[in-house]
Parts: sequence; structure tokens; C-alpha cells
Amino acid sequence: MPRLENKVVLLSGGASGIGAETARQVVREGGKAVLADRDETRGRALADELGAAAHFVPLDVTQEASWQAAVAATVETFGALHGLLNAAGIGVRNSIEDCTLEEYRRVNDVNSLGTFLGCKTAIPAMKDAGGGSIVNISSVLGLRGAAYAMAYCASKGAVRTLTKNVALHCAQMKYNIRCNSVHPGYIDTPMIAPRLEQSDGNRSGRQSLEDMHPLGRLGRADEVASMILFLLSDESTFSTGSEFVCDGGLTA
Repeated sequence: MPRLENKVVLLSGGASGIGAETARQVVREGGKAVLADRDETRGRALADELGAAAHFVPLDVTQEASWQAAVAATVETFGALHGLLNAAGIGVRNSIEDCTLEEYRRVNDVNSLGTFLGCKTAIPAMKDAGGGSIVNISSVLGLRGAAYAMAYCASKGAVRTLTKNVALHCAQMKYNIRCNSVHPGYIDTPMIAPRLEQSDGNRSGRQSLEDMHPLGRLGRADEVASMILFLLSDESTFSTGSEFVCDGGLTA
């Protein structure tokens, strides 16, 4: 039996990177994928590629009304909501001294506030469906610090602890909704493309990032998506409030 048969999953950041690859795996495993993103061109193209099991909805993760519309469209299109992936995210290189208030708010609005709104808005629909699974994308920089990524670290640390709060709340309320966080290392996606172009002394940006990982390479989106798929499926029904690390040994 396909691992996500009859399950409907809403994916923020679903038009590219980890979100897009997860959508492909959701459909491959018998589920329905609702791609939610600001990038309408890429999102609709991917939905067309995936066929009748996929649907695109526009989403600004920083706006509650936009989330409400996306969840409503999901239920209207496929009849229920069983899974949520909060994958939309942005990163800015800055330190505590050079990070502007505008940058801090922008990164935290997308990464932290967006995840909060996704969880809050999805829970009622998932309750109506009899339960489900929420997966929040944090980062290895939600587990440790980095001098060059002040706002990003703060936002992804918030996602980590928000995940635990959501998990405990849903367990206490007997909602049958699980919530876990995934912590990728550096994954070869459009999000880190600008970093790969930069030189780092005598090394390219790509080589510098590859050398940070004991496995000696960047991660692939499909590797992270496979972990997410496990968490969205019924194979992980005793896992909630936990961190799942996919980082090539970086935090080891």
C-alpha cells in the first residue's frame, strides 16, 4: 500500500526546493499535495507536472488571511487536511551588530511567524479529519549558533521550540495531531545558491560548505523529503515534539 494513500498534505514553500521535492514524494506515495507559495509560475508548473493529485494555491505565509484561504482551498479541493509541511523560509547573512531591525523582522516573519500561522490555521481542519501530522522545517542553526546568521538562527530556534509547544498542546487536547521539526544541514537548493557563488579564501563557496559536513558534500532535497515523508506517514505515529536531523554529520 502507498505510504500516504488517501492523505492530503498542504505544503508551504511547495514551489521549489525541499517543499517541491516533498510534494513529488507525497504524490508518488498515493497522497494529494497542495502546493502553497508566492511563486505562482513555479507552483502552477509543478502542479501541472504532478497531475490531478496536486493543486496550487497562492500563499503569503506572513498573513493570517492568506493561510485561512489556503487551508479552505485545500479542504474544498480534496475534502480534508491530514498533513502540513511548513517549508517556506528565507535566510540573510548578518551578525548581531550589523543586522537591521527590518532584516530581523523580515526573516522572523517568514520563518517563525509563518510557521506559527501555519500550525494555528491547520489544526482545526486536521481535527475535523480525525488527526494528522505537522512537520516544521527548522535547521541545524536552530540547534546551534552561527556568528554569520543571527536572524536566521533566532527564527529557526523559535521554530524548534514552537514545534514542541504545538506537539504538547495537541497531545494534551487529544487531537491525534503530531508535530515534529526537521533540521537540515546545507541542502543544494535555490535558497543557498547565492552562497555557492561566493568565494571563501582559496575555496569556492560550494567547497567551503561541503567541507563543513563530515560526509563531504551538500545534502539533496530528496534526502530531506524522505525524512519528511516518514513523519507525514503512519510509520511515525509514536513520534511527536522531536527533532529529526538530516545534516551529513554537521552537528555531530
